[in-house]
This record gives sequence, structure tokens and C-alpha cells, in this order.
Amino acid sequence: MNIAETTKRRDLASRPVPVLARLPRPVYARAEQMQRKAATVAHAHDWVQFSYASRGVLQVQTHQGLFIAPPQWAILIPPHCVHSVVNAPHTEIRSLYIETGAMPDLGTDCVVLEVSDLLREMIRHFATLPVEYAQEGAEGRFVQALLDQIHAAPPAALRLPWPEDERLRAWCRHLLDVPEAPLQLGAWSRALGVSERTLGRLFQKQTQMSFRQWRQRARLLAALPQLQDQQSVTEVALACGYDSTSAFIAAFRQLFGRTPGQFLRARAAASSLS
Repeated sequence: MNIAETTKRRDLASRPVPVLARLPRPVYARAEQMQRKAATVAHAHDWVQFSYASRGVLQVQTHQGLFIAPPQWAILIPPHCVHSVVNAPHTEIRSLYIETGAMPDLGTDCVVLEVSDLLREMIRHFATLPVEYAQEGAEGRFVQALLDQIHAAPPAALRLPWPEDERLRAWCRHLLDVPEAPLQLGAWSRALGVSERTLGRLFQKQTQMSFRQWRQRARLLAALPQLQDQQSVTEVALACGYDSTSAFIAAFRQLFGRTPGQFLRARAAASSLS
């Protein structure tokens, strides 16, 4: 997949990638306020990136998949991982750049982490420290405690894996862009010249998910920016292809561990403290 192509949308502004020759300390903080929906070009860093939206929704795309973090979640990006970042309108981003030696053994792909109230407040406090904070003493001990909290943050299933087959990827991108679209397994199997059963086995092998599981997660993840824009739950449910609001709420609760209403209240609380 060409990551740059997946982030080219007519409604996207361009967001610059910071240029740093090196990190001034093992952990470096960067804050951004994005009024418009924007995207970076595909790029990679020599360090670990921990990106947290105190307001808004973040998307990170890699060759392996799409990772989405609403408020109270963050995306951990390992070093040398080629990725692009897309933010929803009115998003406030707090990023930590972390030396690889401070967070080894991260693997080769991103992970979405849940941000606890304690970790959120520690990120806020770290932003008040000098860029060249004292590595010995209280500031250095605080940074180590911050890293320990990131290590301990539980992962979340807010990821959509891309299949390896380019034809299947094109289909997946269509379903993500148009979440209300029908699945149309028969049409796709005929277009690819294989049976529905063969197509299903191939998709399962390459994504570890069935078509229906993938589409449901895609619909729920597509709902997050719409909820963030304060659209009603019923409007979002219909826009994402659900026949009833109750079915949407049940599926949302199963993936996120909370109802859309609880998600909105948590978002409001997080925003008021950011």
C-alpha cells in the first residue's frame, strides 16, 4: 500500500513533519493545535513516538494497518516505522518523542494504548518542564515514572489490519471511506475470479479477521470523528450503515467498553482538563 495515497483527500490540509537532528533529552514533548483536518506525508523517526489527542481523533496509517485514537487513547509508534498521521478538525495533540533505549523491544508496528487519568496528568505536567530538564534528581525520576506508566498502559483493539492483496486493500479502503456501503461478497468474489469461500479464507488469513468483523470495526472506528463532531448517536448509526440505534450502541459498547453517550461524556471531561 502506498501510504501517501491513502491519506490524499481533497478535504485534508498538509501538516508538516518536525525536523529534529536529535532529541535534547531522552523524552521530548511537542504540542499542536489543529483547527482543520490535516495529514502528514509518510515518514519515519529514529525515536519512539507516543501521540495523544487531548481533544479530537488521531489516525495513524502504516503498511500493516490503520490505528485510531480518540481522546483517552494514544498511539505508540516504534522507531523507523513508516507512517502518516491524520487528525480530525479541532484536534489538540500532545506527542512525546522517546529515545529508543528508554523504550526497547516495541516490535515493528504501532499499538493503540488506553490513557489513564494519571498518565494524562503526567503528560500535562511533563509539558511544563524545561526542554533540557535535569536528568538527575526529581525531574529525572518523574520522567522515569512517566515511561513506566506508558509501559503499563493497556492496549486497545482500535486497529484495522490491511490485507496483503492489493485488490482486497482497495476494497477495504472503499468500505472505510463509505462505511454504510453493503459488503457485496458475491460481487467481489466474481471480480477476483474466486469463490466466496476462497475469498473469505484469504481475507481471514491475511487479516486474522472475517469480512464481517472487519467491516463492523471499520464502521465503529468511522463513527468516532462523527461523534466527536457532536452529531447525534442516531445520525451516526445511520451514517455508518446500522439499521437501528440500539444495534449500533451494542456494537460500540462491545468494542470500546462504553456506550456512545459515555464516550462523549468522557471526551468532554478529558477536554475540560486538557
